[in-house]
Amino acid sequence: MFPKIGEFCTLDVVKEVSFGYYLDGGPFGEILLPQNEVMDNVEVTVDKEIEVFIYNDNENRIIATTRKPLAKVGDFANLQCKDVNEYGAFLDWGLMKQLFVPFREQLKRMEVGRHYLVYVYVDEETERLAASARINRYVGKEAIYTKKGEEVDLTVVKRTDLGYKVIVNGKAWGLIFRSDAYKVLNIGQQLKGYIKAVREDGKLDISLRKKGIDGLNDAAEIILSKLQKSEDGRMYLTDNSQPEKIRQMMNMSKKMFKRGVGILYKKGVISLRKDFIELVEKP
Repeated sequence: MFPKIGEFCTLDVVKEVSFGYYLDGGPFGEILLPQNEVMDNVEVTVDKEIEVFIYNDNENRIIATTRKPLAKVGDFANLQCKDVNEYGAFLDWGLMKQLFVPFREQLKRMEVGRHYLVYVYVDEETERLAASARINRYVGKEAIYTKKGEEVDLTVVKRTDLGYKVIVNGKAWGLIFRSDAYKVLNIGQQLKGYIKAVREDGKLDISLRKKGIDGLNDAAEIILSKLQKSEDGRMYLTDNSQPEKIRQMMNMSKKMFKRGVGILYKKGVISLRKDFIELVEKP
């Protein structure tokens, strides 16, 4: 497999030198894996293959590293700004050389210490890795084929009045309604979700939990899962429990909790006691 800048690949180690190793880079020729780019837990041996990440050093030379960056080309990531100069900003993405964001790719001037959701790409003019905070350029530009109930990868973009705006499978826009967000989500967070509905405009409604027993909402599924995992099949919460206690234990509002308990009770899955609810049937 030929290496590509900004991606992982597996290459043959062809020789060892005092300052590192040279790898067979195919059309790139021999690619240097500097000694300081080899993690302590990684063994490098001549004539053996090794997985590396390919990027440019400070002198724009193509080099390899065994370090794992927080994002690769084509990924979205929430990264912290570490430096700003007259050319742009520099983000910490887990490698020795920081990720460059030109001023033209910033929504507003980035500030040191703050986090920004960005897209990683290769600049066609300089052939260097860079990032852009103008993520609208990279989402919704191509068709995405999904169906109801399908598991998808999500990146949280922002909170809205309706819920959370997310990127689905790195390509399409989706929305998690507040009623479907049983836990607090953070900007840039990556997680799994499920297609709840496909709208006519191609945008997607997302649920964080796969539907299980027919008729259960997300809250009911969470409560049922907790009960099934408990040793005695009990949960020491009731309709009379304080909202804060419910939120701490279940990461949901009291209203959601009561609704979920009501569904499980009507289906005969649980019984209601004075100080707890109890699982009486495992569907």
